[in-house]
Amino acid sequence: MKKVEIITSFTEYTSISELTEKDQALMQQAIEIRKNAYAPYSKFRVGAALLLEDDIVVLGSNQENAAFPSGLCAERTAIFQAGALYPGKQIIKIAISASSDLKVTNHPIPPCGACRQSILEYEMKQKQPIEMFFMGAEGVVCYSPSLINLLPFHFDASSM
Repeated sequence: MKKVEIITSFTEYTSISELTEKDQALMQQAIEIRKNAYAPYSKFRVGAALLLEDDIVVLGSNQENAAFPSGLCAERTAIFQAGALYPGKQIIKIAISASSDLKVTNHPIPPCGACRQSILEYEMKQKQPIEMFFMGAEGVVCYSPSLINLLPFHFDASSM
């Protein structure tokens, strides 16, 4: 038997104002597109903004459905749209903002497991990390240098 230790690290910014101007602009787009979320059931709105290699920004917001598994999270909406509209383009970073109609979300809210797996697929495909910024509606912004940092034990094509 051996003990295995996995360490991940993140950078926390006290607010969006501490980010670079370019990263602030990307997060602001995630905040704005969050308003387009269709969330009549959960009242939980998420916006995602992806920056591609040529400075194109692809946006996504969560879209719910009464048949819950049929909805789609903001991160997957954006990343699948990027894959469909801009195949072969590298995804440099993603900014995510989440809010609730029912309570204040002032802490960083990372992608769910399904979104982590979907982002991982693109990170592995492009053989380049996708930087991630995530926050609630306000307050602290968390930065991760890659998706694998959030999902150190991951399942990908090499597992099959």
